[in-house]
Amino acid sequence: MYNPYNDNDYKWIKELMLYPQTLEKNINNLEDTSHVEVPDDPIEKVIFQDNAKKSIRKIAQNKGHMLMVGKPGTGKSMLAGMFRHVIDKSLGDYIRPKKSITAFPGKDNNHVRFAYADPEKIDTHIASVTEQIEAVKTSIDEFSLTDQIAPISRAKKYLLWAAVLSIVGGFFFPPLFVITGLTGIGAIFMFIQENNNRVQEKIQKETQGGKSASVKHIVDLLPEVLYDPRKETNLMLNVSEPSSKNMKGGFRHDPYQSGNLHTPIHKRTYLGAHAKATIIYIDELKTLVKERYMSSLLEIMQNKEYILEGGKNTGSGAADRSENHLKADNIIIACCNHDTLRHLQEEGDGAFLSRIEDKGEIIQMESSVPETAEHVKQVAQYIKQEIINLEKEFKDTWGEVREKEGHSGVRRRSEQIFGRRLPLDYKLEVREFSRSAVAEIVKELRCRSSDGKLSCMLRPINGVIKTAELDAIVDNSALVEPLHVRRALEEHLSLEGAISKEIIENRKDLKKYITSMTDSIGYVVGLAVIHSGASGRMFGQPLPIHCQINTGGTDIITAPGKIGDIAKAAAQNVRASIKKLLRKVKAPYVGYEMHIEYIQAHGGVEGDSASVAMDVGLISDYIQEPVNQKYGITGSLTGDIILAVGGVTEKLRSIMDTDLTMEGACIPWQNKYDIEPLLINMEFEYIQSEDVPGIRIFRTEEKKDPFNIYFCKTKYNAYKVLMGLGREAVEDRMMERSEKDFEFMSHIAKREKNKYGPEESRE
Repeated sequence: MYNPYNDNDYKWIKELMLYPQTLEKNINNLEDTSHVEVPDDPIEKVIFQDNAKKSIRKIAQNKGHMLMVGKPGTGKSMLAGMFRHVIDKSLGDYIRPKKSITAFPGKDNNHVRFAYADPEKIDTHIASVTEQIEAVKTSIDEFSLTDQIAPISRAKKYLLWAAVLSIVGGFFFPPLFVITGLTGIGAIFMFIQENNNRVQEKIQKETQGGKSASVKHIVDLLPEVLYDPRKETNLMLNVSEPSSKNMKGGFRHDPYQSGNLHTPIHKRTYLGAHAKATIIYIDELKTLVKERYMSSLLEIMQNKEYILEGGKNTGSGAADRSENHLKADNIIIACCNHDTLRHLQEEGDGAFLSRIEDKGEIIQMESSVPETAEHVKQVAQYIKQEIINLEKEFKDTWGEVREKEGHSGVRRRSEQIFGRRLPLDYKLEVREFSRSAVAEIVKELRCRSSDGKLSCMLRPINGVIKTAELDAIVDNSALVEPLHVRRALEEHLSLEGAISKEIIENRKDLKKYITSMTDSIGYVVGLAVIHSGASGRMFGQPLPIHCQINTGGTDIITAPGKIGDIAKAAAQNVRASIKKLLRKVKAPYVGYEMHIEYIQAHGGVEGDSASVAMDVGLISDYIQEPVNQKYGITGSLTGDIILAVGGVTEKLRSIMDTDLTMEGACIPWQNKYDIEPLLINMEFEYIQSEDVPGIRIFRTEEKKDPFNIYFCKTKYNAYKVLMGLGREAVEDRMMERSEKDFEFMSHIAKREKNKYGPEESRE
């Protein structure tokens, strides 16, 4: 009997069981994180990204551009900040701008000129011009309307005398009273006019606006300092939405465009990042692509200068323009994900990437790294850094309360937050992580990756570390223990994790119901994962599958529902595999209709990891042999071989809950290293089902609730574990079924022939 395993294979499985000891050895010198030292070099505070850190040091030495490509949470933003810090400490005094940028009026109202000069000289020049303007103001006579008021006052007096005389004459000649009315009205009008002029004169004298208005055309010539290196000392500017407005600059709207009140162009000018910053950090290049600023950025990176122009076609500033260039010798630091990188490769035949590589480097951020002793130490270092950050947060939030009210005041106020009584010796102080808790974080990073590697997506782990800290504080534990980490992981489920958890809860009853209502023939428990877009974490879930093979004249396979292209191709591959097996055993082949149903997979199915499960279900229905519903299975079937798939660790974790009543699983041989993190802080032992090796993990204390994991190389290994049948038995029963189907179809054909006759039967 053929056995795909050799002696070394069995040794490798047994060596997997040494993983907890290896991890313990890697952190053996660590009792807790209190002994962990945080490096002084800021770049070394970013863990796992050794290649990226080397590249950053080279780029900092050469003053080049940098593009970091990687998944969210791998440390791109941290490295950008560290790059600024390194350059600031090393070359900052030399590359920091030393000249002010000053704007002057241009050749007309729509043009501005820029000048670069020492800040002290600019200050002296502006102060001198200001003094001269003040002197001009002083030399101007005080504002007065005497010349305008005097004739109005004389006219008023004449009109009043005329009115008085007309009144006297009216007693002798009544028509003169008409003149009295007219002169009286004129006198009143002159009085009002005189009063208005006196009020205006008083207002102007009090505000001195008259002198300012007189010298406005001179004040408008005063230069405007747009950038002062003594005030803006940051080497790097973070531009969240790169557009012409905040990258180049522009001209503000002028609300006083008439009445000699308009604001001159140089006082409406503002500068963008290109003119002010030595380093420009673009956190997400996707926003730059959406804003359609790429062409302008490429031009500025090439020429290192640009003309400032009005940005809009209408409104104030549309026709504004600078007469000379602004300097733009910037270091571009940018980050993007792989989807944006694909767009950049197509945009202008990769023009932006070419600019970066010309004077810099494109850095591929690691998404996972091998689990080595050095990387495990870096995990402990990362935990220590987060503990220090949390202590700073406690100090910022509770420092004043601790100083004034002591720990009792903090406890009393914390009870209001938690809504329950806390221990009398409760202290809001950070706890160090125990060695086992560090191992639990390592375990989680292993679970979020595959093939014996640690995930580099650390941002989601920050919340887990802090929540575990707070849980240990509330428990008044001396150290953060694995229990606190596991609780934190339960709380820090992403949206996809919460959905997966809900699906698993619903499928507990579904699985029990299917098992009780069927003979388990054609039913198999596949294993699937869903991916979190935010954290990159995978969440496993059981995937019940029902398969049928019906004898018929057609030769098709159907998989209804929202099935992706890869899943459809996997189903076709399974059909071809079964047909090949029938030919191999020389079974007479008749047409078969194969039907595959993913039970309640409303969200759709994609990928080939269920192909071996489909094969098991179809073979089970074909030979009428029940499948053990206590076991799940995953793997990509290629011919007879089961190849590796992703997310195996999370798939196994999803069915290890004792409430689901699962007892084990079959996984591809190549995924054997993915079970190593499941052995941490657990009891386990080696098992073997005839030729198929495996490991039994005890889910509860005192070696209770065993969970068996078998490592399958071929589909026949899976048949043995799930149906208890060896290769020969499966092939014999397939031959038997095929012969019966052939006899049945021959009988049908013969009956049809006898019923209609030879000619009619052919029709």
